[in-house]
Amino acid sequence: MDVTSILDPLNDEQRTAVTAEARALLVLAGAGSGKTRVLTHRIAWLIQVQNVSPYSVLAVTFTNKAADEMRSRIEEFVGSSTGAMWVGTFHAIAHRLLRQHWREAGLPQSFHILDSEDQLRTIRRVVKALELDETRWPAKRFQWFINTRKDEGQRPAHIAGGNDPIHAQMIHVYTAYQEACERSGVVDFAELLLRAHELLRDNERLLAHYRDRFGHVLVDEFQDINTIQYAFVRLLVGTSGTVCVVGDDDQSIYGWRGARVENIRRFTEHFPNVCTVRLDRNYRSTGNILAAANAVIANNGDRMGKNLWTSDEEGDPLRLYAAYNEHDEAQFVVERIRQWFDETGGKRADCAVLYRSNAQSRVFEEVLINHKIPYRVYGGLRFFERQEIKDALAYLRLLENHNDDPSFDRVVNFPTRGIGARTLEQVRQLAREENCSLWQASKMLVQQKKLAVRTITALEKFLLLISDLAVAIKSLSLCEQIDHVIQGSGLIEHYNAEKGERGVARVENLEELVNAGRGFEPDLVNAGRGFEPDDVEDMSPLAVFLSHAALEAGEGQAEEWEDCVQLMTMHSVKGLEFPLVFVCGMEDGLFPHQRSMNDPTGLEEERRLCYVAMTRAMRHLYLSYAERRRMFGNDNIGVPSRFLREIPAELVHEVRPRVQISRPVSVSSRRSVPSAAAADVAPPGFKLGAQVSHPRFGEGVILNYEGAGAQARVQVNFERAGTKWLVISYANLEVI
Repeated sequence: MDVTSILDPLNDEQRTAVTAEARALLVLAGAGSGKTRVLTHRIAWLIQVQNVSPYSVLAVTFTNKAADEMRSRIEEFVGSSTGAMWVGTFHAIAHRLLRQHWREAGLPQSFHILDSEDQLRTIRRVVKALELDETRWPAKRFQWFINTRKDEGQRPAHIAGGNDPIHAQMIHVYTAYQEACERSGVVDFAELLLRAHELLRDNERLLAHYRDRFGHVLVDEFQDINTIQYAFVRLLVGTSGTVCVVGDDDQSIYGWRGARVENIRRFTEHFPNVCTVRLDRNYRSTGNILAAANAVIANNGDRMGKNLWTSDEEGDPLRLYAAYNEHDEAQFVVERIRQWFDETGGKRADCAVLYRSNAQSRVFEEVLINHKIPYRVYGGLRFFERQEIKDALAYLRLLENHNDDPSFDRVVNFPTRGIGARTLEQVRQLAREENCSLWQASKMLVQQKKLAVRTITALEKFLLLISDLAVAIKSLSLCEQIDHVIQGSGLIEHYNAEKGERGVARVENLEELVNAGRGFEPDLVNAGRGFEPDDVEDMSPLAVFLSHAALEAGEGQAEEWEDCVQLMTMHSVKGLEFPLVFVCGMEDGLFPHQRSMNDPTGLEEERRLCYVAMTRAMRHLYLSYAERRRMFGNDNIGVPSRFLREIPAELVHEVRPRVQISRPVSVSSRRSVPSAAAADVAPPGFKLGAQVSHPRFGEGVILNYEGAGAQARVQVNFERAGTKWLVISYANLEVI
C-alpha cells in the first residue's frame, strides 16, 4: 500500500506518533508543532494501513470548529465520508449517547437541553420557590456552584455539608434544582457529561458494547479536560481499548473553568505501557521568540519536559516598550501597527494585540478609532457593548433623564429588587394609557397605591434610589459620578457575587468605565467626538460622556471578513497565530494577575498563559508595560512583570530609554524589585503589619512599602480583595 501521502508531510517525531503500535499513546505536542496534523494522520493510518474500521474510531475535540476541520481532513485522506466515525466535542458525544439510550439514562425521549440563560432562569425559579432573597443569594452564584460540582462528577449527595451554612444552602439549592430538572425532563450542558458517564458506569451491558465498538479513542487538547471528562475517557477505554491523547501541559490555561493539568501528568499512571512521543519542533515562530518562551516556561516546576526549537532563522529580538501610562502604551502599539502596515503592505488581520484583562481593550479601541483603523474584538464584544457597561450607562442615562424608557426598562429590576414582570406590565399599560414615561407611570402607581404593599415598596425604593443618586452626584467630578453610581446601584456588589473569571472580568470592566470618565474630563470638547464646541457648551460632562459612549458603541466593530486588527485576551488567542503580536500590560498585579501572585498553582498557570501568548507570534513580538496605570479604580505605579525578568537580556531590545518615574525594574540590568528592606523610611503612619481600611477593598494588612513623598506606595493584603499595591496619596487608606 502506498502510504506516502500519510507519512511524507511528517517529520521523524510526527511519524513515530502516527505509526505507533502502543495501546496507550501520549503525544506531548508543543506550540506550533503540528498536533492536529498528527491526530488526523494517525486516524488515516489506522483506517488505511491497519485496516481499522471507521466504525470503531471515536475522536474527541474541544470545539465544533476543530471537529469539522478534523472530519474534513480525514475525508481527504480516506476518500469517503466519516459518517461511521464519531467525531465531536465531549458534549456532542455525550448528547449522542443520551439520545440513543434515553430510557436507560432516565430521560424522556424528547428531552430538552438548557443553554446558560435557560439554566439561570430555572435556578431563579428554584431560588424564588425556596423563598430566598436573590439580592443575598444571586442565581449566578448557584449556577457557578452547580456547574463546578457537575464538572467534578458530584451530585448533591456526594458533597459534604460541613458546618458552613452558606455551603449547606448551596447544596440545598443544587438538590432542588436537580429535582426541578428531573420533573421537567431537561438537562443542562454540564449534566450531559455527568449523565453520560453515569449511563455507562451503571449499565454493564452498554459499557461492554461501547468498549467493544470504540477500540480506538483519540482525544485532542488533553491538557484542558476536566475531572468528569477524564473519568469518561478512562471508563470508556477500560483495560483493553487503544487510546491516543494529544496535548501540552505547558499550554494548560483554563483551570478557572475546570481544566485539570494534573490529568495529562497522571496519564502514564492510569494507563499501562504508555508510549510517550514529544513533538518539540516548532513550525511557527523564529528562534528568538522560542528561546524567550522556553526561558519563561522553564520557571514552572513539575513539567513533563519539552524545549521548542526551529530550523528557521533566529529572527529579530523581542521589542520591549516601557510606556508612561496605558494611553502611551496604546498609542505606541497603534503607531507600530501603522508603520508595519505601511512598510510591508501586509494585512491588518496579521496583527494581534493581546491583553490579560478584558477591560484593557477600551484604550486600544479608542486609539484605533481615532486613527480610523478597523479592528475586531475577537471572541467578545467591544467595550461599550458589554452587558455590565450597558447596565452602568443605563443607570447614568436614567439619572440624566428620568423619562428615558429604555434605560428604565433595563435597570428597574437589575440587580433584582422584587419588581416582577407582572408589575412592569402594569407600569407599561398605565404609561400607554396616560401617554407618559415609565418613570411617571411608576410614580402614579405608587401614589395611587393600587398594587400590593410589597410591590409598591419595591417600586418606591427604586424611584428613591434614582432620585437620591441624581442629587448625590451633582457636585462630583465625572469619574466620581460614574464610580458613585456603579457602587450605589448595586452593580459592583452584584457582579462580585458572580463567581469565576467572568464575574471578575465584569467588575474590572466597570472599574475601567470609571477610568474612561477620568480620561474624558480634561478635554471635554475633543472627547465629545461628533459635536461642535457650541453643541456641548450647555451640556453637563455626564451628558457629553453618555453621547460619546453611544457614538462609540454605534460605530460597530469590523465584520469577520474585513481586514482589521485583532484585539483579544490571552485566553482567547490559543490555537491562533499572527506574524505581528503585541503582549501588553506586563506588570505584576495585572499579568500575572493579582489573584494569582501569591498562589503557586495560580502563578504557574499565569506563566503558561504568558508562554501561550508569546508563542502566537510568528515573526515579530512586542512586549509592553506601563510605568503608571489607572487600574481597578486606582493609580498604580507599575512594577514590570516577573515574566519579563525571566527572559534572557540578550533576546530583548528596549525600544526607548525609560523615564524613571517609578524606577521600574530594568530587564537588561536584572535588578530586583524594590522591597521594604531597601526602603530607608516607611511612609508616615504606615508600618509593616499595620492594619488599614480602604473605602472599597475593606480591611487589610500592610505587607510591604516603597518610595517616598507623593509617590510612596504600600502593598496591602485585603481580606476580600487580595493583595494590591496602592499609592498612598490616592488610596484614602486609614490606619485602624
